[in-house]
This record gives sequence, C-alpha cells and structure tokens, in this order.
Amino acid sequence: MCGIVGLFLKDKSLEPKLGDLLTDMLITMTDRGPDSAGIAIYGDEANGKMKLTVQSDTPELDFVGLDDALSKALGASVSVLVRSTHAVLNIPADSVARVRDIITDLRPGIRVMSRGETLEIYKEVGLPKDVADRFGLANMHGTHGIGHTRMATESAVTTMGAHPFNTGDDQCLVHNGSLSNHNSLRRKLRREGIHIETENDTEVGAAYLTWKMREGASLGEALESSLDDLDGFFTFVVGTKDGFGVVRDPIACKPAVMAETAQYVAFGSEYRALVNLPGIETARVWEPEPATVYFWSHTTAPTTTEKAA
Repeated sequence: MCGIVGLFLKDKSLEPKLGDLLTDMLITMTDRGPDSAGIAIYGDEANGKMKLTVQSDTPELDFVGLDDALSKALGASVSVLVRSTHAVLNIPADSVARVRDIITDLRPGIRVMSRGETLEIYKEVGLPKDVADRFGLANMHGTHGIGHTRMATESAVTTMGAHPFNTGDDQCLVHNGSLSNHNSLRRKLRREGIHIETENDTEVGAAYLTWKMREGASLGEALESSLDDLDGFFTFVVGTKDGFGVVRDPIACKPAVMAETAQYVAFGSEYRALVNLPGIETARVWEPEPATVYFWSHTTAPTTTEKAA
C-alpha cells in the first residue's frame, strides 16, 4: 500500500502555489506510506542547460566545492544549488553522461536522482512531512508535479528505493502496486542499454516506458503497451516535461481518484488527498477506468484511450 498524488496546473496563477498544494496532498497520504516520500517538480527551464538533481548521505562533504570541481573537470561552467541532502546541478545540455562519470570518480558518494530541462526530484527516507520540510517543498513553484508516499513491500527502505523514479529526460514515474515480471524485464532493458540503478520494480516500470519511447512510441502508446507487457497490479502516474499521464491495470484493484476544474487536473490514491484543493467542491470527480490511458499536456489537447479487450 502506497500513496500517489499528482497535480497538473492549467491556470498559471496557481504556479507559485504548486509546491504548497502538492505538499498538503502528500502529507495527507502519510498513513498509506510512512517509510519514505518523494516529489517531482516541473519548474523553470535551465536556460538552455540540463538540470541534474543529485543526492548524498554526507552533503557537508560531497557538495562543498562541487561546482568548482565539476567546472574544472568538464571545462565548462557548472552551478550547484544545495537543498539539504540534494543539490541541483546546472550543466551543459550535452554533458550528462560525462558529468555522471566525473561524479563517480570525484565524489562516489553522490547519486543521481533525476535529469531534465525542468524536472527536479527530491526523495528521502522518513515521514512525508519531514521530507517535505527538509527540502522546502511548499515553497517550490512549477507547472505540474507528482508525489509518492511509500510502504515498502518488495525492496529495502532506502533513498534509492523511494519514488519517483527517473529513467529518461524529464520523465518520471510513481507507482502503487507490484510488478511480478520485473526481474526478467530488468535484464532485458539493461541489455537494451537502459540505465537502471536499483532492484525496485517501479524503476523497471519507468525504464520500460523510456525504452518504448526511445523506440518511437508516444507516451500514450508506451502506456498502452504496458498493459500487455507488465504483469501485476499497478496504478501509474507518469510525469513528462509537458504534462502527466495515468494508467491502471485491467483489474484496477489499487485505489485512484481524479478531479478536474478549469484551473487544474488532480490525482490522488484517495479523495481525501484532494479535499483542500481550490474549487474542489465544484470539480468533476471520477475514478479512472481500468486499462485506460489518460494524459494531459500543456502543448496538446487532453487524451483518453481505452485498451481494447
């Protein structure tokens, strides 16, 4: 049992409140996942650069002088914004692989949480309120975001095991459920050159979508394919640079509720995660259908695709 939340803003006037709204939603789901929590925020673009969000258990050692060390090794300017155990690196857009290698050599205690032009992921072990306070999530702004509170069932309670998982540029995934074929699929995806850090089944789900899109599928097509290729029970919420998508397995035994107004689209594992959103009393509220892909984007019209039986 885990808790998922997501918020996609249509009204730009709400963007300064995104972190505050998502934090409240996340904390409400604490009893569904008290061991760790995480949130993905889609905020400002990095001015033609790439954001690399990283984590360290010893930030007082690993983050000191990191900007200068990376700039010198890379031969290009790198800035570092520290938030507790995480830091956001602004790096040249074509240098992600190189920076990963440099970090491995210079500061092996640092681990990459996410990469993207707008995406930042913050996650740690602990109660959702404590995690949110540690990173100042309530003060963050952006266009959309997703979050997760975890109750571990398949792997250890660690920072790397917390959600969201990022396996492609500006793409991330949170998951409630259990994938039964993740071990065989992990081996296949690694052979295909997809980078997978952990033994967590959710990261395999994220990596699967990255692989399908690398092969030419749209996010909607990748989510549709997941209904055939992923075994188990799952509710996925996926973030992309432009929006977010939702899909539930054909049995749909994991709870989910959505709400939409002229200002936003919201997702929660339970309705109580949504009750403090503005205008919720007049929102269209529904339970997402099994085997149906929902997607909202800032650049295209919203879509709903039901998987044929």
